[in-house]
Amino acid sequence: MKGRMRPLALAALSFQLWAAPSPVSKGFDHFYNLEYEQAITEFDKEIRDRPNDPYSYTHLAQALLYREMFNAGALETELVSGSNVSLARTKILASPAEQKRFDDAVAKAISLSQSRIAANGNDINALYSLGVAHSLRSNYNFLVRKVWRDALREFTQSRKVHQQALQIKPDFVDAKFVSGVHDYIVGSLPFGLKMVGFLIGFRGDKDGGIRTVELVAREGNSSRIDAMILLAVAYRRERQPEKAIPLLNQLIAMFPRNYLYRLEMVQMYAGLGKKDEALAVLKSMEETKGFKALPIGKIYHSRGNLLFWYREYPAAIANLQRVTAGAGLNTQVNSWLRLGQCYDMLGRRDEALRVYRLAVDGAPDSDAAREARRYLSSPYRRS
Repeated sequence: MKGRMRPLALAALSFQLWAAPSPVSKGFDHFYNLEYEQAITEFDKEIRDRPNDPYSYTHLAQALLYREMFNAGALETELVSGSNVSLARTKILASPAEQKRFDDAVAKAISLSQSRIAANGNDINALYSLGVAHSLRSNYNFLVRKVWRDALREFTQSRKVHQQALQIKPDFVDAKFVSGVHDYIVGSLPFGLKMVGFLIGFRGDKDGGIRTVELVAREGNSSRIDAMILLAVAYRRERQPEKAIPLLNQLIAMFPRNYLYRLEMVQMYAGLGKKDEALAVLKSMEETKGFKALPIGKIYHSRGNLLFWYREYPAAIANLQRVTAGAGLNTQVNSWLRLGQCYDMLGRRDEALRVYRLAVDGAPDSDAAREARRYLSSPYRRS
């Protein structure tokens, strides 16, 4: 399976407390199971119960951001897409009211954290929450507002604040997560983009970043789940699917209603050449009734994509043809691209052109549409 990472897409990692009292734990159970509306309701309750706790506001901001990402198909793009897709190109459109709601929550978290730090400069929890708030603002600036320099500035501020916490408490494992993410992202950038990192005095270290995130996944508390998710993504991007599978099995056991982990497992098995195991995961998903947010078309797309890579074009077509608009625009456009490629490999050029045009018209600015345009002038061929 091919799937090259656009490194900055991994900026969209969550930083929040998992092991925390109800309704926080209940909220994050919904959060990690893709049930963002329910998570937001729980975090609103948390704010009413603990209005002076900065974490209450970062929890809400995190859920607001991820709801927009999920609705836009950005979470699926990053976690389970086998194509060369960038979150930077995924349109995440938040209404002015929702943007204000996010901004207000982050601003409140920063204000409360700074007040605690002013009273006690060694308050590591306040330093940690301040870094979390800056991380969230960085993610929002990058993914929603598309203001890259502002996102990088906030990202750097988050790292700086968490480094302060580590100076006070060197074994504060969770505070190492941001540094690990930074090292991995910037260390993965092409040289030209990496120069931005040099300008702010940060070069990055891809391998060191992975080692740090592995440490957090083993020994962390509040960032442990997020470290596991990042590692699953990174291992696939680094062509190490055998390392991702145990993590995904743990995540599936903890959050059984999150279908993205299972779709990612399909990719991992396929990357290892285990087609039957990959197909078994999809069959199990098709028979399971617990995925309320899962359109059946996503399963057809995943199966069709898998069979495409195994050159079983007629079977791939039979699945890809069943993907409808209900599966989401991102899934449907990628299905049209794959359909066109299947048709081209079978010499069915007129049908290929028809679905390539659907991909181009459906989402003109997407990577799938850009790729489909190339095949309008010359048929797709595989080496």
